[in-house]
Amino acid sequence: MSVSNRLGELLVREKLISLQQLRQAQDEQKNTGQNLGYTLAKLGYISDEEITSFLSTQYRLPAIDLDEFEVDAEVIRLVSREVCEKHKILPVSRSGSSLIVAMADPTNLHAIDDIKFLTGYNVEPVVASETAIHAAIERYYNVGPSYDEVMAEFNIDDEDIDFTASDEELNALELERASADAPVVRLVNMLLLNAIRKRASDVHIEPYERKLRVRYRVDGVLNEEMTPPLRLKAALVSRLKIMSKLDIAERRLPQDGRIKLKLGKGREMDFRVSVLPTMWGEKVVLRLLDKSNLQLDMTKLGFDNKPLSDFKWAIGQPWGMVLVTGPTGSGKTTTLYSALSELNKVDVNISTAEDPVEYNLPGINQVQMHDEIGLNFAMSLRSFLRQDPDIIMVGEVRDFETAEIAVKAALTGHLVLSTLHTNDAPATISRLLNMGVEPFLITASVNLVLAQRLARKICQDCKKPLDVEPQSLRDMGFSEEMMKDLVIYKGTGCGNCNGTGYKGRIALYEVMRFQDELKEMVLQGASSAELKVAAARLGMNTLRMSGIKKISEGVTTPEEVLRVTMSD
Repeated sequence: MSVSNRLGELLVREKLISLQQLRQAQDEQKNTGQNLGYTLAKLGYISDEEITSFLSTQYRLPAIDLDEFEVDAEVIRLVSREVCEKHKILPVSRSGSSLIVAMADPTNLHAIDDIKFLTGYNVEPVVASETAIHAAIERYYNVGPSYDEVMAEFNIDDEDIDFTASDEELNALELERASADAPVVRLVNMLLLNAIRKRASDVHIEPYERKLRVRYRVDGVLNEEMTPPLRLKAALVSRLKIMSKLDIAERRLPQDGRIKLKLGKGREMDFRVSVLPTMWGEKVVLRLLDKSNLQLDMTKLGFDNKPLSDFKWAIGQPWGMVLVTGPTGSGKTTTLYSALSELNKVDVNISTAEDPVEYNLPGINQVQMHDEIGLNFAMSLRSFLRQDPDIIMVGEVRDFETAEIAVKAALTGHLVLSTLHTNDAPATISRLLNMGVEPFLITASVNLVLAQRLARKICQDCKKPLDVEPQSLRDMGFSEEMMKDLVIYKGTGCGNCNGTGYKGRIALYEVMRFQDELKEMVLQGASSAELKVAAARLGMNTLRMSGIKKISEGVTTPEEVLRVTMSD
């Protein structure tokens, strides 16, 4: 019996899914070729985490989250990709004469014997879902050549580097690039795949007078990754422009495009490409959009109980506005998509106006803005109101016209979700007033304002207690009560976090429910500072307070909270 069939039978036997759901998933599986666990999760019958937890309990073995675990390259080399795909396994780590192996089916003795024979190690199985194992196989076995291996193909000496690129050179490099095996093609592919493997959110390719620099933004912080020879500047940019269907002859104006990479067995990665002319050439920034990593479960975003309860109350209202605020890259889109995912039902009509559309969400009508032809947020909002909407999401309230239509939509029986760029939740009200929206319209339409930031999480593999001066904690906002039995942690740096001490990010939230007392203060002309004091008295946790709670829980460090939040 195959792994999928055995899993399906076990889930039905334990009444975690029905027999009808299993048969529907199996029919879907025949059409798509995806594994059963992935198909069940996609259809919403059971989550990937529930499958892993069930298997762990069923076989009395520990479960492992492969997304949170970095496997050493030496361990990966012990078992070939073919063996991993055949048995649905992944080597995870070794200790002495034992090899820890993640398995979708720990009862597969044939697989255990195979690995023991091939590696000479005793096998200790741990449980992971088929979907997680497949994604990990793609991540670790699809890395491609290293930077040094690719650069060796160019055979460029330092003395040979030319600091300008003429049209003739560009054309020659384009002819070279025409071959799929050309070194510049391999360099770009390696650069993109390496960014995926390192969990980068952005890639920056920056030309300077005598240097070409590539940087990755990992967990919100930029790090220099490589410095290719400057002579390759034109070839790199041209290759990326062709991949994203941009005009390679246009080098004086900014351009925006998109690259879609297929990583095997249905997994796709989108790169949003922005090209900007600078003094020394065109700078390219790629934003990585991985739908498989899009976290749509609000309970896992970092919300505490009361803020989550308030947020769910606000998005559960039949009409009104919910505003999410924060700087670029603070996770506003993920929070809004999480809310939309929860609201997305068959009996609800949801329309979104976005610039750009980052992820495609089935069941939601998403509209891409095109300012050059007049399709902006205001025009889209007017059209939405003639489309019988229940819920509207506006990418950003940028001007009075958009704000006015959004407020009127919220007052006429629609739930409106949107974003603003302000420093904290109370300042959002002042921003709407500055745009020209009347105070009585704001108090009548706004249900809740949420401000957020992203802080890096401490790496769990090198987490160690840290001695911190008590006065510095008091200055941050810790009370004497909080400091009793408080243990501060910090990552010392290891292979799993690339020596940074951090791995992954957690959101800090400031959720201001717009209660009657706050509405009255707005009508009386209260300032943002006065609103903040009143909101905190009514139970709002500020961004700094949210950060302090995450420090107390050992999730992040004081340095991170100081980096992303202001003192109250």
